[in-house]
Amino acid sequence: MVATVVPMDVDENSSNQPPRKRLRQDPGTVAQPQPKEPRLFVPFRALGLITNYVPFVLQSRTHKGATEGPRLHLLTCLGRAWALWEGGKMGPDAPEQISSLAMDGDAVWAAAGPYAIKYIRGKEVSRVENPLGAAFSFITIFGSQLLALTEDGSRLLLWDTVSGALDATIEFEAGFTATSILHPATYLNKVLISSSQGVVQLWNIRTQFVVLLTLLPFFPQTAQVSTVDPSCAITSMVQSPAVDVVGIGFTSGEISVYDVRADERLMRMFMDGGGIRALGFRSDGHPILASASSAGHVALWDLNSGGRLLHMIRGAHDGAISAVEWVPGQPVLITSGEDNSVKQWLFDSPTTAPRLLKFRSGHHAPPHLIRYYGSDGKQLLSASRDRSLRCTSVVRDSRSFEMSQGSLAKKATSLSIPLASLKFPPVTSISYSSARSKDWDDILTAHSEETFARSWTMLNKKLGKYNFGFNDTVKAKSKERAPLGSVKAVCVTACGNFGLASSSTGGIHMWNMQSGIRRKTFDVGPCPTEVKQRLSGTKKERCITGLATDALNRTVIASTLDGTINFFDFQTTKLEHTLVLPSTAITILLHSDNGLLAVVCDDMLVRVVDIETRRIVRELGGFRGRILDITFSPDSRWLVAASLDSIIRTFDIPTGRLIDAFRTPSVATSISFSPTNDFLATAHVDSVGVFLWANRAQYAEVSFQTVTDDDLSDINLPSMQGVAEDEALNALSTLAVSDAPVDAFSTPPQLDGELITLTLLPRARWQTLLNLEIIQQRNKPKEPPKAPEKAPFFLPTLPGVETRFAPAEAKTLDPKKPTRRLERVAGSLESTFYQKLMADARDGDYETFFSFAKSLSPAALDLEVRSLVTLDGLGAFINALTRRLISRRDFEAVQALQNVFLSIHGEVVMENGELQGHLQELLAVQKKESQRVLDLITSSLGTLGFVRDTM
Repeated sequence: MVATVVPMDVDENSSNQPPRKRLRQDPGTVAQPQPKEPRLFVPFRALGLITNYVPFVLQSRTHKGATEGPRLHLLTCLGRAWALWEGGKMGPDAPEQISSLAMDGDAVWAAAGPYAIKYIRGKEVSRVENPLGAAFSFITIFGSQLLALTEDGSRLLLWDTVSGALDATIEFEAGFTATSILHPATYLNKVLISSSQGVVQLWNIRTQFVVLLTLLPFFPQTAQVSTVDPSCAITSMVQSPAVDVVGIGFTSGEISVYDVRADERLMRMFMDGGGIRALGFRSDGHPILASASSAGHVALWDLNSGGRLLHMIRGAHDGAISAVEWVPGQPVLITSGEDNSVKQWLFDSPTTAPRLLKFRSGHHAPPHLIRYYGSDGKQLLSASRDRSLRCTSVVRDSRSFEMSQGSLAKKATSLSIPLASLKFPPVTSISYSSARSKDWDDILTAHSEETFARSWTMLNKKLGKYNFGFNDTVKAKSKERAPLGSVKAVCVTACGNFGLASSSTGGIHMWNMQSGIRRKTFDVGPCPTEVKQRLSGTKKERCITGLATDALNRTVIASTLDGTINFFDFQTTKLEHTLVLPSTAITILLHSDNGLLAVVCDDMLVRVVDIETRRIVRELGGFRGRILDITFSPDSRWLVAASLDSIIRTFDIPTGRLIDAFRTPSVATSISFSPTNDFLATAHVDSVGVFLWANRAQYAEVSFQTVTDDDLSDINLPSMQGVAEDEALNALSTLAVSDAPVDAFSTPPQLDGELITLTLLPRARWQTLLNLEIIQQRNKPKEPPKAPEKAPFFLPTLPGVETRFAPAEAKTLDPKKPTRRLERVAGSLESTFYQKLMADARDGDYETFFSFAKSLSPAALDLEVRSLVTLDGLGAFINALTRRLISRRDFEAVQALQNVFLSIHGEVVMENGELQGHLQELLAVQKKESQRVLDLITSSLGTLGFVRDTM
């Protein structure tokens, strides 16, 4: 920061005072800084988000001359954003959560709160707002109009999609809560509106009258609308290929095929396993109806046989199914569910059961553990409470996959149990080494409440060959066998040949990853005496909470729940050293390149241990909640930590300072830094996605300063954008937020107003100026220069120190010639030096003048000082020296110019009384500033001597 120089009055008696410290600014007079964007990490994009509970929209497009058939566009909702999968477009965030989607040609309509927003090519082009302020629950396109239902189901609003004008508002009668809208095929200006009371109304939206009020036939005809059972609310309504026929689904599991024109029910079915969530009629000539339930099942009904059940796909989704849609003219069924997945089912024949053709899925429960895999930063391993282990691609979503746990689908079908119940328990710890990933298993995981660790192979995308258990130890009698504990931590060595696992009872074993044979066992021994005095319990087993090995396989490090860090020799398994911590060790993380071990302790501190000296070198604190996860930057310069207070903090390890912190809307349960140092990945407690934050230090200069609580800012999570390369590149433009880039190699004009600043020019320049006469005398030629044989052509030049050519003057025909030659000569003798001296303000700091003076050579500067012959010029020069001393800048330049000026014009200044006042002011300022410089030098020398003696 450059301090502003304020003119001050000079006190002659102040020269004996010690130098003042930097003044503390009054908080009341200083403007409070506004919250800024995070300086280090900015939102980039989200990964793993496919769909949610909002039904998708399917659009089929056929282009003229196309030979590949129609192109499908699938529009899904991602919370506050949307995704068009075939088109590769991502919509920007809406003001609120999206509740309904619709497509109108190339345009996408999204209902978010009281707004219906129109997007074209992923950009918002217009929006309409509910004049009543209520949120929308359902929207659909009807010709050139947009139809929207309010959240309370009491009104239907119609807008013109071109002009955005509100055409009409229809208010329903009391006891009718509208839920969805359907346009029956070939019906002009008419729509069907279903309700949560089990009633369907046919409205003419042009005349705004009810054409038909239908109380579905299976209700008693005497029943009133207000007395209908709420469990029979209509949840789905779909048009069939036959005219006048629609399908209606209810929360009770009932399905009715209804003829609107005849006002009668054609057939009725009932589906087990929850209420109906979606219906779909097959459109390729086979009379089949597909229904989906809230339990995740899909049922297929043969309409030619009176609604006979053909097939039941149990567990088609791990959650409630939100939409079912048949591809027009093809035997392909598309389903989406609340389990964050979209699936395509292919029917090889009309009577056989469908098979899964394609799918795109992600976690359907928030991931609680994420780690970057490999050294290229393109893949993420993520574990979730949905009992799955997934590999998420940072580059392309289609490359993401779930690690196979075997043929669980066949087992679930044969046993008639849910597929999720056969999956492994949630992963609690994960470790990998890609050094031998092409040869054998390279991933090791620990699972909740299990006594063995599992190996996985990334190359084959499935479960590995071995289970490393603690019960296959040396067989002994049942009375002498050590108790088995659950696996708490795992570790794969850097070479990829060995895997280690620890248990809650204190056992640490090492296996060969290729053969699965146990190689070594490490024993932590009894609890140290100083730890026993701190603990009140009498438990003999010591729970191992973390494992790590160094890059050269020399040391094995284990942390225990009683607060110790144990160092073992890798070859001999001997316990070499035990470091006792002041608090319980929750988990550890080792940066193998530099040997720094980060220990998360229960007292809300992160302690950094050097494994070479085996001492604590840093303690990082300031957390207001339990620390959930930590990660190192690839260069081990930063340590990033996520805590229960929903703040992600970044510490600078060499200085131990907090350099960045920002608060997210939800708690980050796990974090991981990219090996390429470009992204920080986070997983949050209320989202099924993985979020990437771009490291600004990779793209711009970031000034690292200590962050306080006042500098915290609330940052929204990244959205699902940047899939296309051009969009990703455009997203990088948002990286230049908050402060402007700082040039690391530039020096500010003045660090502080209380300091003395020099010119940063070589000292020889000012020494040459002081001794210019001696140098000229020494370099005086011994003989006069000889004239050239042929005189060259000389261009006319202007007077002054700098060589400047005189421009050719245009000849005028004015017969009048100037008679006063002296005036013309005097006007042209003012040099640039003199002009800049007289142009600067007399109460300023003469920045322009001194900048020009520092650009001149010593000889030119001496000539310019000698050229000052008028009293005005001499007075202005003395005033310039005075003001520059007061500004405390260019100190050595002022001293040199002052010496040269007094040696040349000293007699003239003494003989003219009008210059005495300027000279007295210069003398006072010179004494004061010289004393300040001496005091600062003395203080610095004393401090330096004290530091040198104490080191």
